[in-house]
Amino acid sequence: MNIIKLEEMLKQFFNEDLGDGDLSSEFIFSAEQQGSFSFYAKEKGIFCGALIIEHGFLLLDRSMEIYLHKKDGETVDAGDILAVIKGPLQKLLIGERVILNLIQRMSAIATATHQAVQETIGTHAKICDTRKTMPGMRMLDKYAVRVGGAFNHRNGLYDAIMLKDNHLAFAGSITKAVQTAREKVGHTVKIEVEIETKEQLDEAIIAGVDIIMFDNRSPEEIRDWLPSVPPTIATEASGGITLDNLKAYAQSGVQWISLGSLTHSVKAFDISALVQMKGAHSLVHH
Repeated sequence: MNIIKLEEMLKQFFNEDLGDGDLSSEFIFSAEQQGSFSFYAKEKGIFCGALIIEHGFLLLDRSMEIYLHKKDGETVDAGDILAVIKGPLQKLLIGERVILNLIQRMSAIATATHQAVQETIGTHAKICDTRKTMPGMRMLDKYAVRVGGAFNHRNGLYDAIMLKDNHLAFAGSITKAVQTAREKVGHTVKIEVEIETKEQLDEAIIAGVDIIMFDNRSPEEIRDWLPSVPPTIATEASGGITLDNLKAYAQSGVQWISLGSLTHSVKAFDISALVQMKGAHSLVHH
């Protein structure tokens, strides 16, 4: 992960929440008062967000003491302590919400990804994500996918050519779109084409694409069409794939399965903060 970019993101997130100052903590607690947070899981899953905890709190105050009890990618159970952070109480309270929001989302993505990967065991299929990430959060969303055991698709519009139905409709045909792209890009840029019919599949193969995506095709259709695809062309399935039918797609013989649901509709992983200060002991639910 790009740590420089991460810290810039965290600064932006903190500034959005902090504005000109935290009225609640600054008016109640002095700058000298110290406190402690213990982040702990309230459900079973995969933890992701150690870098967020470390860099987030240290950005707020370099004197923070951070004790990580779990590493990214480790399985956690309900009640497990994820991290303990000690330092100036005002700064702890400033960072609490933003950091919790991030690690809850990232842990949810890692957990969902891990569940999807389990469905491919015993097959040659690999799980990858899509561009259906939260705007502004792509680096963190895609990092969480990797932590969950899957792979990243293209990072954006800039690092691969992916010709979908609208591109093909404007271009006129798969052949024309691929030929035009080939004339203008270097040898390191791959070209992927989305197909929905056997005729489109045949045209994409003749055009010499690098990757063929079977869009909203059934596992049975993919299994029937795969023998036509030469081994030099990678294959991908996408669209309408859920945990319920994922194993069937993995068993079809397709090489890659891309899931937008890993990042576009996850439910936040349940994490809470146990707050301690001068003998006070309270539980803060999030």
